[in-house]
Amino acid sequence: MNDKPKTSETNGPLWGSRARDWADIQEGQCRPAYETILRRFVKKGTRYLDAGCGAGGAAAIAAQRGAKVSGIDAAENLLAIARERTPSGDFRLGDLETLPFADRSFDLVTGFNSFQYAGNPAAALAQAKRVTKRGGLFSRAGHIVIMTWGPPEKMPAASLVKALGPLLPPPPPGAPGPFALSDEKALRALAKSAGLKPGKIVDVDSPFRYADLETALRGLGASGVAARAMAHSGEDAVNKAHAEALAPFRKPDGSYVVGAVFRCLICTP
Repeated sequence: MNDKPKTSETNGPLWGSRARDWADIQEGQCRPAYETILRRFVKKGTRYLDAGCGAGGAAAIAAQRGAKVSGIDAAENLLAIARERTPSGDFRLGDLETLPFADRSFDLVTGFNSFQYAGNPAAALAQAKRVTKRGGLFSRAGHIVIMTWGPPEKMPAASLVKALGPLLPPPPPGAPGPFALSDEKALRALAKSAGLKPGKIVDVDSPFRYADLETALRGLGASGVAARAMAHSGEDAVNKAHAEALAPFRKPDGSYVVGAVFRCLICTP
């Protein structure tokens, strides 16, 4: 399970290259999904780890609900913002495949669009299992939540993701596409491969909303995938591809609303 490379040294510079735009514009597009999961599992005193925490958007929501929050990410620039937002949180730089936390430390571990970016997703999930509380005679087991894109046929935002495909370096042979884990069977199989017990799937509508084209291009251009495309094909090409993909979603006032769905699989260790 551990023979594939870790990727924090690669992913960190990519996802942290435009950290403030990510934090201010793009991360919030996932907020409805964050809130749906955190309302369900977080209360005062909950020990919560966000694996791949980015700029700490989900952690801040959990802290407001009374959780004791921790986070790990590959991008120090994003972690700096997470620490600004939640000074009481424990935010660490590192790999998802080697979590620097003790066994059974957390009631809830989430991977909001993060586990699939690990060099070895199964190893990352096995680590999530290790640090999640087990159930006992007088206590319930903790939970691990894996969030990925929803089925592409149900989310117009898939066109924004696909727009970058021609601008990226050729993927390795057999590499999964961006929507590979949107398939329920594949998502459940990944969880099982890490020793998790997959349960309910929750699909959350979480539309992307932008005040104008400039804001949209800044937000969409702040992802690690966009950074890789820019390095390969240039920033102008990425902005052009995003602008063309956004055009059908322009409102009369110049704003943009693009339907998006995130799929959350709730597991127990």
